[in-house]
Amino acid sequence: MSAYRAPGRVNLIGEHTDYNLGFVLPVALDLECRVTVEPSNDGRLHVSSEQEKESRDWPVEKIPRLEPAQEWTDYVAGVARELHRAGYVTRPLKLRVSSTVPVGAGLSSSAALEVSSALALLDGRPIEKLQLARLCQRAENEFVGMPSGIMDQYVSVFGEEHAAIRIDCRSLDHQTVRLPDGIAFLAVNTMVKHELTGSAYRQRTEECAEAAKLLNVPSLRDATLDQLAKAQLPEVVARRARHVISEDDRVEQFVDAARRGDVGRMGQLFVASHRSLQYDYEVSCEELDYLVDQAMAIPGVYGARMTGGGFGGCTVNMMRPQAVDSFQEQIARAYESRFKVAPQMYPVRPSAGAGPL
Repeated sequence: MSAYRAPGRVNLIGEHTDYNLGFVLPVALDLECRVTVEPSNDGRLHVSSEQEKESRDWPVEKIPRLEPAQEWTDYVAGVARELHRAGYVTRPLKLRVSSTVPVGAGLSSSAALEVSSALALLDGRPIEKLQLARLCQRAENEFVGMPSGIMDQYVSVFGEEHAAIRIDCRSLDHQTVRLPDGIAFLAVNTMVKHELTGSAYRQRTEECAEAAKLLNVPSLRDATLDQLAKAQLPEVVARRARHVISEDDRVEQFVDAARRGDVGRMGQLFVASHRSLQYDYEVSCEELDYLVDQAMAIPGVYGARMTGGGFGGCTVNMMRPQAVDSFQEQIARAYESRFKVAPQMYPVRPSAGAGPL
C-alpha cells in the first residue's frame, strides 16, 4: 500500500484575480487530503471517503467516457479522465480518501482532493509539477463545471514551508515570499457553506470577461485604473473591473511590504482587499463582514479579510503572536453571540506542497 498527500490553502491576498490572469499570494496549509492506494483485482477503480462514509466504483475501461454525477466523487473521476487523456491509463485500484481540510470553508478542499487523487492514480508514474496542477484545474473546469483559475491546484502542488508563493497566473511562474517574523495568521470559519458552482461565481467571471472586452484588453490583468476611469462601462461591470485591477496592485504592494517587514502596511492592504470584495466585487456576506469588523477592534490585530471565493467560508487574520489566544476567545464569543454558532479556527502554517507519504 502507498499513500499521497496534498494540502489545502489560504490565499493571503489576490482574490478573484487568478481567472483574470493576474497575481495571487497563497500559502499551502498543514491541513491536507490523504489518499491511500492499493491494487484491485476486479478491473475497477474504487473510491471511498472516511469523511463522506460513501464509496463509488467504475470499470477502468469506462474512465474516458465518464460523466459527472454531481457528487464529491466527481473530483476524482474528473482527474482520472484527464489523466487518461494525458496518456496515463487508469489501473484497477482502491483509493481511500481522508481529509482534514474542511469542506465549504474556502480552504480549497477540492484542489487538495484532486491533487492527492491524481498522485494516487499515478502511483509513482512521473509527471511534471505544472502539468499536474493544470491537469487538476481542467478536471475542475471541464468535469466538475467550476470555472476557477489555477491558484488552488498550483499552490497545492508548489507550496513551500514557512513562505507564501506569488503566482503569476498568466506565465504560471512563481516567486517565494518569506513572511516577516513576529506575525501570526489565523483562519476563522464562518461555518457558512458556499457552493461556488452556483450562479454568482460564474456571473463574476462573465462580468470580468465583458469588462476586458469593453476595455479592449486581453484580460483585466492588462487594464489600468486610468483606462477604467476614462471608459464608460456599465456600473456593475466597472466595479468588478475596479476590484480586479486594484487587487492585482495590492498583491504587489503586499509582497513589497512583506519584504520590507512593514506589517502595518500589510494589515492595511488586508482590510482594503476585503472592502473591495465587499463593495465592488460583492462576494462577501454578513458573517464575513462581521468577523472582519470584530477582528479589527481587537488589540494586536494588523488586518483581516475574507479569503477564498466568498459567499461564506473563512476570514484570514494577521496579528501579533501574543494576541492569538485573546483573539480566539474574543472572536468566538462575539460571533457565537451574534450568529448562535461557534466558528472554527485554524492556524495558518505555511507548509510544503503535495507528495508521497
